Amino acid sequence: MHVSATRARTRSGLLTLPALAMFVVFAVVPLGGAVILSLTRWDGLGEISWEGFGNWTEVLGDPVTGNALVLTVKIMVFSWVVQTPISLLLGVFTAGTQRYRAVLAVLYFLPLLLSSAAVAIAFKAVLDPNFGLGGVPGLGFLSLDWLGDPDLVLYVVIFVIAWQFVPFHTLLYQAAVRQIPASLYEAADIDGAGRVKQFRYITLPQLRNTIITSSTLMVTGSLTYFDVVFVLTGGGPGNATRLLPLDMYLTGFSANDMGKASVLAVILVVTGLALAFSLTKYTGFVRMRSQQEGL
Repeated sequence: MHVSATRARTRSGLLTLPALAMFVVFAVVPLGGAVILSLTRWDGLGEISWEGFGNWTEVLGDPVTGNALVLTVKIMVFSWVVQTPISLLLGVFTAGTQRYRAVLAVLYFLPLLLSSAAVAIAFKAVLDPNFGLGGVPGLGFLSLDWLGDPDLVLYVVIFVIAWQFVPFHTLLYQAAVRQIPASLYEAADIDGAGRVKQFRYITLPQLRNTIITSSTLMVTGSLTYFDVVFVLTGGGPGNATRLLPLDMYLTGFSANDMGKASVLAVILVVTGLALAFSLTKYTGFVRMRSQQEGL
């Protein structure tokens, strides 16, 4: 028995080797290269010279980077606050078996079929103060400078991001709700519990792990918002939407400073890993206990 168990563990270890090799080649090696490059001075074309921690000192003391970090945190918080309740409620709604809910679910999921660039281009046209919604008769009150007002543009970006990604998280919640045993709701009906109480005491507790998974994807995903912001605003007006991923791109390919851009890349990776680790560890999700034990 001991020999069989050892062989089984050996075979399981061998099966993980391809995935481990892919992870090392496409994740660990590039990250190591970024760390080394962050200690150098390079414009992307000429010779590479050793800089040491000078890039780190300059980046961490740069007010533009500080502003980008603040904006990224705002995007992260507001995206979670906006997307989570909407996704949760839509997921519960579309999990129903009625035909009209299935039709609405198809409409809700349409944004998943569009690329971020296409979404940004469409909204850029719709929000144009001259030729967008504001130009439609009767909708003149919408002719605001949505993408040119520094006090307004960040919230417009948050709305566009939510419009694009709410369907994905809705799909997660829809699948999770459909896994909840119907016997729980039947017992609640017998006890006289209404829809609100069923949602509070049955649905929400059963969706705990899904909420954590969705939140982790949402929070870490906030560190990768580049394409939609780049096409929609280009980081403007001024630096009003210059998030860390966009700051990294502009530093590397517009300012031709790959060393500082690599510093920003390392900061993004470390921040994402820290957030994912914290969410899975301190929420209890890491224990992966079934929520349907004893049913």
